[in-house]
Amino acid sequence: MRKSVCRNIVFALALTVASSTAGIAQENKESISLFKLSDVQLKDEIFLHAQNLNKNYLLTLDPDRLLAPYLREAGLKPRKINYTNWENTGLDGHIGGHYISALALLYAASGDQKVYARLDYALKELQKCQDNLGTGYIGGVPGSKQLWEDVKQGKIRAGGFDLNSRWVPLYNIHKIYAGLRDAYYLVGRDDAKQMLIKLMDWTLDLVSNLSDAQIQDMLRSEHGGLNEIFADAAVIANNDQYLKLAERFTHLQILNPLIQQKDELTGKHANTQIPKIIGAKRIADLQGRKDWDNGARYFWDNVVTKRTVAIGGNSASEHFHPSDNFSNMMSNIEGPETCNTYNMMKLSTQFFQSDGDSKYVDYYERAMYNHILSSQHPVHGGLVYFTQMRPSHYRVYSQPQTSFWCCVGSGIENHSKYGEFIYAHRNNELFVNLFVASELNWKEKGIQLIQQTTFPQEGQTTFILKTKKSIALAVKVRYPSWLPENGITIKVNGKNFIATVDKHGYISIDRQWKNGDIVNLNFQMEVNVEQLPDQSEFYAFRYGPIVLAAKTNDTNMTGLIADDSRGGHIAKGDQISMTEIPHLVTSTPNEQVEMVSAKDLRFKLKSLQVKNQATQMELMPFYQLHDSRYIIYWPRVESSNQLTEQLVKYEKDNRQRRLNTITVDQIQSGQQQSESDHGIQYHESNIGSDNGVQWRNATGWFSYIMNNKNTRAKYLWISDLEGTSKDFDVLVNDALIKPEIINTAGKYYKLQDGTEKNIIILKAKQNQTTPKIKEIRLLTEIIE
Repeated sequence: MRKSVCRNIVFALALTVASSTAGIAQENKESISLFKLSDVQLKDEIFLHAQNLNKNYLLTLDPDRLLAPYLREAGLKPRKINYTNWENTGLDGHIGGHYISALALLYAASGDQKVYARLDYALKELQKCQDNLGTGYIGGVPGSKQLWEDVKQGKIRAGGFDLNSRWVPLYNIHKIYAGLRDAYYLVGRDDAKQMLIKLMDWTLDLVSNLSDAQIQDMLRSEHGGLNEIFADAAVIANNDQYLKLAERFTHLQILNPLIQQKDELTGKHANTQIPKIIGAKRIADLQGRKDWDNGARYFWDNVVTKRTVAIGGNSASEHFHPSDNFSNMMSNIEGPETCNTYNMMKLSTQFFQSDGDSKYVDYYERAMYNHILSSQHPVHGGLVYFTQMRPSHYRVYSQPQTSFWCCVGSGIENHSKYGEFIYAHRNNELFVNLFVASELNWKEKGIQLIQQTTFPQEGQTTFILKTKKSIALAVKVRYPSWLPENGITIKVNGKNFIATVDKHGYISIDRQWKNGDIVNLNFQMEVNVEQLPDQSEFYAFRYGPIVLAAKTNDTNMTGLIADDSRGGHIAKGDQISMTEIPHLVTSTPNEQVEMVSAKDLRFKLKSLQVKNQATQMELMPFYQLHDSRYIIYWPRVESSNQLTEQLVKYEKDNRQRRLNTITVDQIQSGQQQSESDHGIQYHESNIGSDNGVQWRNATGWFSYIMNNKNTRAKYLWISDLEGTSKDFDVLVNDALIKPEIINTAGKYYKLQDGTEKNIIILKAKQNQTTPKIKEIRLLTEIIE
């Protein structure tokens, strides 16, 4: 028997507005609520398979290894050593918080007692940690005691991805705050609530003597969605102090330009910003702050309409590129990050609950099918970090005992909650958002709705209503943006229903419902083409909401299954030259797709040429495509002559590919993962971006650890954004070295010894500043 499941998932928590007469907040009766996960039973084979595969992945993880950092920091002896990868190189414990959330989600969705037992064990171990410390703190951040003592005393040294020389500790502890919240909301665990309140009180004490300016300075370091958690805790505990803390932890440097409708996102680390906006929206709902709501709304519109590709993802190398230039997206091997989409779906859910507008559901559906579902391997359950848009590249999959990236943490949550957004309700309105085979049990109304469909394989769905007594209800069915005008027909009990779409994109079937009533919907499914948002000549194809892609080949997919190396999530195999990529040679790309099999959703893409040789390729749903290189976006030209001209223009891409082949190790300065993977240290150093290109400079110094595997590299290469004109010192293993060659590409330094581990220090001359360093590589030879 399933234990009692309390409340709803966090995003189903009723939106609230500030009230001076009813404690901290009062329910907004006009907001839309999602159903509890336990009220929605998945029947769709695709999503059920993904959920069960995720359960296997979760149960394969060893809780004692995940919890080891928490016990260590609490002064207790861990039962086992903690995991490797990100879990023992500075982000120790971050997956543990996601693990609590994922177990709570999966238990709420499935009622599986094995999952509940794992959750129960983990919460009891965390309770021991909190009790032993006696301060309220729970966390796995290495050196927690000294770190938080320094912060409390106002000794704050914040960078973009570090705080007091620790790797994003605020981001790290955000995960355990969220895990405790979810264990309470989803499973009704009162012990999780009490632990969360004690942790909140520890936080209040931590910053009690800090000024707002000091906290804002600290927020330059990535901190997840702490402001959202603090706002939720305020509602849970009915404690106004927590809501004030949520305000103080809202990063105004990011929010204020958005309130002013200014786009200052280019070059910023994408997933650092999205959780901040989720929190700002949550606080806006609680306090009725229209300005913060408008800022969050501007952010959503900007990211979704100007920076998002067909699968629903955004960012290249984790950063927002210029909205009018997607070239880095199309050339980079670090495409949209799964965490970003996880968080954009959260933000979309918030806005839907506020507005009831179907555009937020349209985005959610696109992201769910094409990015989230595709990010899980359908056999072994491995999870994906980057989904490349570069034609004919590939993705890397995690393993449960080696891979502990952020996208593994959000990934084990993603595949536990496919039932969260299919339905929603407000008063006597029942919203049908997604066309997924499922059963809804609306206990408060005494009705069940059974949705039968094999969508997207077929363009139809059926609703069967079960009720013990007649009930007046408006069933509101989303009219998807991918349908043409008049693209839906509806029958109620076999009779035609005249569909009228309201301003929010819903068709309302408002009637007195009886037991056994049936609604049949038929959709006019068709292939759509969409160009990149910057209007460059790359096109993707969709069948309804389903993005179509083509397999190319499976050669040299280095690291397809990730090991535990710090960069194991990146697909480092050969990059295929754009001269080898099939191009659409047509003025009418929308007419080049022909269905081959409706049952299997297979299509033929015509008018393709490779080096002026005609070819055709098979398209399939991207979420079905694995263990292969692939193409989602197709470059287009008008004619064969134009293709010949275009092939000549790929020299820049070919030079980059040549550079990659002679690279032994590389660093993208100013980028979190690249720098963290190479042990960044610094003094009086800054990061920034110019037109979306990240850099680091210093009036002091900064250093990295670079690996010259098998001592193959002969040169150190440093490239900057200031034309190599500035002078600065370079030390390798404490030895000052001078450049051998300086050209427009950068500076080349001869490596003197055969050391594999090299400490590279870049140091400013006295009273000077280093140039803006964008890239450092170890090369086997010089490239002109």
